[in-house]
Amino acid sequence: MKFNPILLFMLVMVQFGFAQNKYERESRIDQEEFPQASYILIEKYLEDAKRVRFYQETDSIKKSYEAKFKKGRLHYSVEFDEEGKLEDVEFEIKEQDIPNDTWGTILFYLDENHQKYRVKKIQQQYPVLDGQSNEKLLHNAFQNLILPEVNYELVFSAKKDKEFQEYEALFDAQGQLIRIRKSFPPSYDHVLY
Repeated sequence: MKFNPILLFMLVMVQFGFAQNKYERESRIDQEEFPQASYILIEKYLEDAKRVRFYQETDSIKKSYEAKFKKGRLHYSVEFDEEGKLEDVEFEIKEQDIPNDTWGTILFYLDENHQKYRVKKIQQQYPVLDGQSNEKLLHNAFQNLILPEVNYELVFSAKKDKEFQEYEALFDAQGQLIRIRKSFPPSYDHVLY
């Protein structure tokens, strides 16, 4: 059996190129510590929301702010960058909420790249697009519209070298991998015993 060296090289580079490690620390903050402009932007969506919480998140790449809440039956997460600029809106979904073709493509990727895996969480993501207003993005997300720019974020664990490793993968609306990162548990070095 003969392999095309260029194709083999591209596959290896794709696998390593998308892989990054994610060391995440999330700490709860008061509303007063949350960027004021960000709060004003989402304030009307929080009116009938439950379990509203604000977080400051630091990972290996960036620092951000996040508002998490339950509205209707969905658990939302609205993320802002360090300056308070809207980055994306996500909410938890089940696999049956993803179009069949998209879910099939995602499963094909997981089957081809991981011998054993377990999906722990799926989120539908509405990223900020060039030229799109924040109000339009929020409207689309809270209407739960299936649009071509929607992404799907999966948190899953997969067997690697006889141990399980947790990953966070982002797929586009067609189920194509955008990026994958190893996810490590949060550090608890701030806890005193």
